[in-house]
Amino acid sequence: MKTILVIEDEQSIADTVVHCIEREGYAAVRHERGLPGLERVKAGDCALVVLDIGLPDISGFELCKAIRAVSEVPIIFLTARDEEIDKIVGLEIGADDYVTKPFSPRELAARIKTVLRRSEGPTRNKAAGASPCRRLVIDQAKRQALFDGRKLELTRYEFSLLSLLAAHPGRVHTRELIMDAVWGGDSPSLDRTVDAHVKSLRAKFREIDGSLDPILTHRGTGYSLRDDL
Repeated sequence: MKTILVIEDEQSIADTVVHCIEREGYAAVRHERGLPGLERVKAGDCALVVLDIGLPDISGFELCKAIRAVSEVPIIFLTARDEEIDKIVGLEIGADDYVTKPFSPRELAARIKTVLRRSEGPTRNKAAGASPCRRLVIDQAKRQALFDGRKLELTRYEFSLLSLLAAHPGRVHTRELIMDAVWGGDSPSLDRTVDAHVKSLRAKFREIDGSLDPILTHRGTGYSLRDDL
């Protein structure tokens, strides 16, 4: 039985989330504070984390970053904030989905199952082995990308997105194709999911080469990786 970690300090909301999880046949573990939840993640026995942003001891955004430093466990943000910038920030730092309060338990259950399916399913991108790029080296076995000999610290979806683009430098990939290949064809919870991950990838490349924009935007179509890397 899969265990889902709920990090939520409001008792009534936590009870609803736990009931939703257990009704779907999963085990639920709850922490009111973020730091004990981080320790539970480090134990490695959680299949997914439902994470509130407004925690009493640490920001959910900061906790997400801390989790991503030690684990690729899927994360769903659960919060009253619904501003677009919060959603984009959440995705950029490694969250897999974003549900705003008030929420439907049925919707949350569907999101949980979708995210678990994405994380467990076989990869859909075809970029096996090293990429044909020169400055960029992708090792699929290690799920590691090097640029100019330096490791790119990528989330699971950033790595899959980069692998897809690097398999065919110069080829334009539509957002629909990227969603199908990287996220398994599931309907995204946000229209800008792909855009947010591309923006995050660009920032990580610029940390190594500030003059470089490796991913080209084709307005109204999609994205491609430069063919001169």
